[in-house]
Amino acid sequence: MIKLTQKEEFAMDLFWEKGPLFVKELMDFYEEPKPHINTLSSVVRSLEEKGLLTHEAFGGSFRYSPAMTREEFGQQTFKGVIGKYFDNSYLRAVSALVKEEDISIDELKKLIKMVEKGSL
Repeated sequence: MIKLTQKEEFAMDLFWEKGPLFVKELMDFYEEPKPHINTLSSVVRSLEEKGLLTHEAFGGSFRYSPAMTREEFGQQTFKGVIGKYFDNSYLRAVSALVKEEDISIDELKKLIKMVEKGSL
């Protein structure tokens, strides 16, 4: 399971929303006070080390792109949570949602019908 800091999550959201960016272009989307360019470069390198970004060289600069979609990251993270906190049991995870009333019985019934119809 890939864990992101708040800074990494904010940067990834920008990459997913804007597409390929140089670090200097990424900086333009931050509000004042903007992070230092070295700080932002460290965040981007960390995201690349975690496998979330790839880069393409342009002279002495790198343009970074998402290595996976937001949806792929969400699925991977969800699987990690299920594995770590629910012992790889999706039934236990759904049961926890029902117990906490985060999903109603009616919503669960709709979900079952969708699965049975293959319309997910």
